[in-house]
Amino acid sequence: MSTAAHPVLDLPFDTPPDPEEFIRAAMEWHFHPDTGSPYWLERATSLDFDPRTDVKSHDDLQLFPNVVNEMRKVPVHALIPKGYGPRPDIVGVYESGGTTGAPKRVVCPRDWMERLVDWSNANLDEHDFPRGVDWLGLTPSGPHIVGEIFRRSAATHGRHGFQVDLDPRWVKKLIADGKADQADAYAEHVIDQAEFILRTQEIGVLTITPALLERLVRREDLVALVNEKVRAIRWGGTQLDPDTHHLYRTEIFPETVLYGHYGSTMIMGIAGQRPGSGDSCVFDTFSPYVTFSVVDPVTRRPVPYGARGQVVMNHVSKALFLPNNLERDLATRVEPVRGRVGDAAADIAPVGRFENEAVIEGVY
Repeated sequence: MSTAAHPVLDLPFDTPPDPEEFIRAAMEWHFHPDTGSPYWLERATSLDFDPRTDVKSHDDLQLFPNVVNEMRKVPVHALIPKGYGPRPDIVGVYESGGTTGAPKRVVCPRDWMERLVDWSNANLDEHDFPRGVDWLGLTPSGPHIVGEIFRRSAATHGRHGFQVDLDPRWVKKLIADGKADQADAYAEHVIDQAEFILRTQEIGVLTITPALLERLVRREDLVALVNEKVRAIRWGGTQLDPDTHHLYRTEIFPETVLYGHYGSTMIMGIAGQRPGSGDSCVFDTFSPYVTFSVVDPVTRRPVPYGARGQVVMNHVSKALFLPNNLERDLATRVEPVRGRVGDAAADIAPVGRFENEAVIEGVY
C-alpha cells in the first residue's frame, strides 16, 4: 500500500481528524495524478473548479455534481485510488439494492472495512451489546455490503455468525410484478430458516430488517424464543416508525437491547442510533468520513433543524470519494453531536417515487 497519503487520512477510528485538514488531504489524495483513481482523474477534467485548490471544507463538497448514477457502468478497477498500489487489498465489490434501476457499484479496500467495523463495534458497546456471543443475521448477502459488515461484526464483536440467505431484489421484483403472495411466501421462508437456527444455537444477537422483524413478531413461539435467548437486536434496512419501535422496546422485547442503523452501499457504511434518542431514532454518522445533509429536494438547501427533508449522503475517505448522493429517503434534520460535521437524521422514511421509479422497500 502506498504511504503517499497524508497521515490525517490514516488516523485511528476513534481519533477524529480536523475537518478542514481532512478535506484538504482527501482532495490531494483523490485528485493528485499519482494517487487518485482513474475515474476521478478523468472526471475532474469536466469540473469548472480545481478540487485540490478550491475545496477546503465540508461545505465545499456541494461544488461537486452528484455522480452516483455513473457508478452503474464505471469499470470497478477505475474506482480504486492509484495510491493503493498495483495490488490493492480489496475485500469486495458491493452493489446497491437496485431499487431504482440497475445496481450501482463501489469497491471496498480492507483498511476502510476494518475502520468501519471498529467504529460500529464501539457503537455497539455504547448500547450495551454483549460481546463474545453468537450472532444470527437476516440481511442481504451476495453483492450487498451489509452482509460483509454482519460477518465481520459477528467475528470481531461476537463469536460465531449464522446467516440466512436474503435476496431483496427478488422480493422487490415480485412486488412490482403484482405477485405479493409469492413475496409473502419468500419472506415466510426466510423466517422459517431463522427459526431452525434460533432453536438449535446459542444466539445472543439478532440482526434483522424491520420488515422481517414484523413477521417474526407474528409468531408467538418465536417471540418467546427471542426473549429467552437473544440479548440484543440490531435492525436496519427499512423504516421502523416510532410507534412500532416503542411497542417492540417496551412490550414485545422489554429486556432486549434494540439498536438501529441506517446506511447505504453508496457510502460504504452505516450511521448508528444515538444512545438515549428515544423512539424517533436519531442516527449519527461516522463523521467526517460519512456525512449527511437533510435538504429541500427542490432547492437542495438545508431545511431548518426539526423540519423534514431529503437525505444527501457523502463519503470521503482514503478508500472512496462519492459526494452529494441524493438518497431516496426523507428524514427530520437534527443537530449533530458536538465536533461532528454534517447533519444527524431521524424518522427515516422512503419517498414515494425516486428517479421516476416507484420506491418498493420489500424486505430490505
